[in-house]
Amino acid sequence: MGRPRGDRRAAARLAVGRRTRDRPGQRPHPRAAPGGGGGVRRSVALTSIAVLVLVAGLALFLATRHPVTDATEAPSPLLGRLAPALAGRELGGGTFDLARERGHVVVVNFWASWCGPCRTEAPDLSSAAWRMRRRGVVVVGVVFNDTVAAASAFAHYYGSLYPSVVDPGGVIANRYGVTSPPTTFVISPAGRVAATLLGPVSSAQLEAVVARVAS
Repeated sequence: MGRPRGDRRAAARLAVGRRTRDRPGQRPHPRAAPGGGGGVRRSVALTSIAVLVLVAGLALFLATRHPVTDATEAPSPLLGRLAPALAGRELGGGTFDLARERGHVVVVNFWASWCGPCRTEAPDLSSAAWRMRRRGVVVVGVVFNDTVAAASAFAHYYGSLYPSVVDPGGVIANRYGVTSPPTTFVISPAGRVAATLLGPVSSAQLEAVVARVAS
């Protein structure tokens, strides 16, 4: 008596399954393999998107940023005279005293967080400060009619590469005759005011004036 029909069908399916598993050279489908490339592809895609976002942001910044035009090099009653005293607490802690910088060219920049032209010149001023520091040039900012909180946020946002002195009551600004920012003074190694620049200064103009004063 033969096997029941159901048993014969089950045996046939079992034999086919064994032949399939034992077939030489057969590999599992990559999608079924554990740890396949799906995660890698997703990681690459996310990285590419992040790079595109950064590039687009940089392009937008460069396209909307107003170019810095040269400031006006103006006459001043301080020209040729010893620079007024400039000492005080820095935004990031510590103290600054102009008297300690004798023998160096010093750039003094009066600025405020609410000043539009100050925002325009901030990137140029920081890049110039970084380059000139290697030549012994000292750059210091003076916060003009502003709060410490707002000025600190401004300096952090623009990545300021030089210290800025707090000027409560505008005492330092009065000594230098500053009525509006940005105003920049270049002081010679002998401690005398050598140049006064009114308005936002470009890095090229500032470095040219500093080179002239240092020579």
